[in-house]
Amino acid sequence: MDAQSRGRADEIDPADQWVLNPRTGNYELQLGRSAAQQRVAPAPRRLRRPSSSTAAPAPAAPSPAVPKPRRGEGPPGGRRGGGRSRKGGGAPDRRKRLLAVTGGTLAFLLVGGGVGGYLYYEHLNGNLKVIDTGGAGGGFKKDQPINVLVIGTDKRSGKGNEGYGDAESVGHADTTILFHVSKDRSNATALSIPRDLITDIPACPTKIDGSVKEIPGTRGTRFNNSLGQEGRDPGCTMRTVKQLTGLDVDNFMMVDFNAVKNLSTAVGGVPVCLAKDVNDRDSKLNLKAGEHRLEGEQALAFVRTRHSFGNESDLDRIKTQQQFLGSMMREMKSKETLTSPKKFFSLAEAATKSLTVDQGLGSIGKLTALAGELKDINPKNVTFTTLPVVDNPAEPVNRKATVVVNSAQADPLLQMIRGDVSLTEVEKKEQAAKDAAEADAKGKQDALLQGNRAPAGDIRVDVYNGGGPPGSASTTLTWLQNSKGVYKAGNHGNASARLTATQLEYAPNQADQARALADMMGLPASALRPGAVDAAPRTPMKLTLGSDFKEPGTPLGAAAPQQAPEGVQRVEADKAVCAK
Repeated sequence: MDAQSRGRADEIDPADQWVLNPRTGNYELQLGRSAAQQRVAPAPRRLRRPSSSTAAPAPAAPSPAVPKPRRGEGPPGGRRGGGRSRKGGGAPDRRKRLLAVTGGTLAFLLVGGGVGGYLYYEHLNGNLKVIDTGGAGGGFKKDQPINVLVIGTDKRSGKGNEGYGDAESVGHADTTILFHVSKDRSNATALSIPRDLITDIPACPTKIDGSVKEIPGTRGTRFNNSLGQEGRDPGCTMRTVKQLTGLDVDNFMMVDFNAVKNLSTAVGGVPVCLAKDVNDRDSKLNLKAGEHRLEGEQALAFVRTRHSFGNESDLDRIKTQQQFLGSMMREMKSKETLTSPKKFFSLAEAATKSLTVDQGLGSIGKLTALAGELKDINPKNVTFTTLPVVDNPAEPVNRKATVVVNSAQADPLLQMIRGDVSLTEVEKKEQAAKDAAEADAKGKQDALLQGNRAPAGDIRVDVYNGGGPPGSASTTLTWLQNSKGVYKAGNHGNASARLTATQLEYAPNQADQARALADMMGLPASALRPGAVDAAPRTPMKLTLGSDFKEPGTPLGAAAPQQAPEGVQRVEADKAVCAK
């Protein structure tokens, strides 16, 4: 139940309606006798384990949906009332595993801006708010790294939020976390982007009333203006993050103040630790030093507190928010939460009512498919970090309000994330096996560069821009023809898909051309994509420039650092840290 409906006489909490029938020994849904309560909802079909495909949403279920127990089984998460016990591999075990997958693994993603929960039932689709970002994201893919942008907006809409700052504000990108999931799904990095970072916001095609309007770009402005201001939607924040980090953003999730209040209440409170007494007049947080369990308004006050922690900057508030989110993640994955039917329904309602997503995540089925991709990540391999920044040198010393990127630390950190390098240690045995497999694959890939090279005049290639700077296909074509003598090259503009890494596709009988072009372009062996069938005469190879491409002649594919730069802030999601 959400905060607005709690307490009404005609509202029913399904978790409270399962009653043991002594005649059958089964749990049954028993509602009261009021007119509202006599509307007994039919049970939905049992859900199968989430599919790995993002294209197939879960089958529709009646609303409101309450799972109907099988004969001899208790309510979801509860104990059975009779009959012989079922050992190992039974339906209750399968249900608990699916519950853990959908709830626990989505918890971190959804909580990233203040939400989380168990997303099972198709009737919850109606709670989701969906925005068409106009092609800003390509959607997450199986067997590829996943980048989901979690946005917490400071929009003051909703009951009880009138007193927080500017009630008329359309909202900014107040809390922004880029959640990167490794290709092998063994680890994840949550990169916080400071709201006061000075950066450039690109031009953003935005759908307004069914038509597309392009909002002009802005140079040298706060990052948080990438959302809400001048009509910018989350797609513009996605484009800004891609330009800033060099990472393709697949999807976004956005929440507001109510998400923190409702989700922290639904989970039964979030444990936090204070290293000192806090009485903050701005956020209204008033707590003694020590451990506390916060929910509702107190939880929101905790994540909004700025002037009582650290050096009273937004950077220290980011650390506090990361600690809160890690704690909420642990709470949602706890046994007490995963086995509580009441928390199950409360979290499902609170999460979906708080969530705005792009079309690629616009259904419970798609969110569940994403959960299936994340189910094996251990919290100890989830690392929070913050994009390294320094005070803006353009501001007076006594009026430091904004920051700029600290390139010395940010560049290698972003290179690690783009290179899919974990910031935490994965299990040693798993890492050893992974390293061995990668070494074997690298050896086979490197062999592609061994052999003859074709003369420049014999190279035929079509150039596409799949993620490089605007105009990259044209500048590369000119460079190849004028500087390298590759006269049989053609410019084919933008590719149909966005690529993180540049790739060269060719047939076996074009291998000598591919090696020669790789030498000219500085392509690593990993960029080569040989086909299985020889090409016909005069058939060109296909070169698609990815987001790793900077300019012609600049080598690609330098090995990513294996260690984070010294001084980069980070904390693992399984660590409890006291705010100070």
